[in-house]
Amino acid sequence: MKLLFKLQRLKLLWTLKLPNRTFHGHPRLLSSDVYSQYESIRQGKQEIPKYFNFASDVLDKWSEIEKAGKRPSNPAFWWIDGKGEEVKWSFEELGFLSRKVANVLTKECGLQKGDRLILILPRIPEWWLVKVACMRAGIVIIPGTSQLSAKDILYRLQASKATCIITTDKLAPAVDSVVSQCQFLKTKLMVSKSSREGWLNFTELYQKQSADHSCIKTRIQDPMIIFFTSGTTGSPKMTQHSQGSLGFRPLLSERYWLDLTPSGMIWNTADTGWILTSIASFFDPWVFGSCIFVHNLPQTDSAVILNTLCRFPVDALIGAPTLFRMLVQNDLSKYKFMNLKYCMSGGEPLNPEVMEKWKSQTGLDIHEVYGQTEVGIICSVFKGMKIKPGSMGQAAPLYDVQIVDKNANILPPGQQGEIAVRSKPTRPLGFFSEYLDNPKKTAESERGDFYVTGDKATMDEEGYFHFIGRDDDIIISSGYRIGPFEVESALIEHPAVVETAVVSSPDPLRGEVVKAFVVLSPTFLSTDPTSLIRDLQDHVKKTTAPYKYPRKVEFVKELPKTVTGKIKRNELRDKEWGRL
Repeated sequence: MKLLFKLQRLKLLWTLKLPNRTFHGHPRLLSSDVYSQYESIRQGKQEIPKYFNFASDVLDKWSEIEKAGKRPSNPAFWWIDGKGEEVKWSFEELGFLSRKVANVLTKECGLQKGDRLILILPRIPEWWLVKVACMRAGIVIIPGTSQLSAKDILYRLQASKATCIITTDKLAPAVDSVVSQCQFLKTKLMVSKSSREGWLNFTELYQKQSADHSCIKTRIQDPMIIFFTSGTTGSPKMTQHSQGSLGFRPLLSERYWLDLTPSGMIWNTADTGWILTSIASFFDPWVFGSCIFVHNLPQTDSAVILNTLCRFPVDALIGAPTLFRMLVQNDLSKYKFMNLKYCMSGGEPLNPEVMEKWKSQTGLDIHEVYGQTEVGIICSVFKGMKIKPGSMGQAAPLYDVQIVDKNANILPPGQQGEIAVRSKPTRPLGFFSEYLDNPKKTAESERGDFYVTGDKATMDEEGYFHFIGRDDDIIISSGYRIGPFEVESALIEHPAVVETAVVSSPDPLRGEVVKAFVVLSPTFLSTDPTSLIRDLQDHVKKTTAPYKYPRKVEFVKELPKTVTGKIKRNELRDKEWGRL
């Protein structure tokens, strides 16, 4: 506990006293005391504290600092719905309200430490309140996107054995249609102004509750969140994270990718079911005492996003590559952002052409972030780092990231292999605990001394990683190995292309060839398809190695995507190979 509070004290005081200190993400730029603690833990010389709870040890500490007048007056949480509704909370108000919700869960619903709760809410304030409340009560949270179907919900309820579910009146009928098959589900809570038979009304119960609640004591390895992974193949796996892997890690690795301050404000547009929202719209900003900005955004509308950036003092923006591909289709010279200084993209590689368009019209760089549900942020382009188009940056602190072969041998710079994070002899803080109820998959995630990501890449002499594609996305045509990303990057440079996905397609001569599915810009919809295909093929031949050009091209209205916005290339590939 002494180590924990020392880290917190150093962290919070350092942030408050030196808000303008230049920091580029590398641990050696930390204050010497924090760096020495970080190094001791990383090298296994000093033990990680036994107990930790993000609600009491981080959020409540910021509330105390706030009460003492040592934090800027900006809110801790700022939500808008785009129709005039607005919610602002300080850390003190967040604590007060989340204690009321904790009492709903424990007293009204009878939930106890270790019970599992499925949380399926859109970007509304209740999602943040429930999440903090679960931490206070030691309840394990299972976030889900509002796009889940009844079949998806059934799978999650049965696999997780969750005893409680919280959702909206929109999804309540889907839950009711499968509830008879869910023997462990005891309580259903609905966030709504209306009532429904068999459901408790969250809003009514929460308003009546006392704010007198004592935060439960949790061990740093106690389970805190279970994510159902959004992988492009197979059924979703239950990826369990602990209080330490998501809550304590940013206390050690400092500003390893966000570089925020207590006066900063971050807007992350990812869905609430994705781990990026837990990291970028919950844990990491609040470790810095920053404000989390949220727009309800029922649909991703580029005009709404651009106008919001002009009206609100957001200084950091993070979204999937699709977001920036959409935004650069607009005339950005018409928009004057109020305070935007830092842009990040994660989930998939961002095409260099999009980065160049954004930079030329806004003057802002886009910093790439790469990570996985299992281990959080693995690589990123930190503030102040040289940006290499097409690179997702260097390894994040706490992680030894390498490119390895099929035998877990480390490959030299420039050689293609699989991205891997060293997991032995000491498993790093930040790693998931396990794939629940799936020891085989948990074991298969490691190879030798490494956790293997399944993603192909190269690393250059300066330690920058360059993404190639998923191991099963690689196309082998006439003996050539072709990564889809490089073909997609060439295609998206063409003004006719808004978005594209490249997969393999069967060919009697070459075994397989490159096929591109292309979403066209509205101005090219009336263009002759045959001549446009030829134009796109010629463009790729001139932009990259000619053997990589797409021998097949299909125009589509939209690309299939996972709930986290990743393109489902496996679905397109299966269609091509007749497996659907």
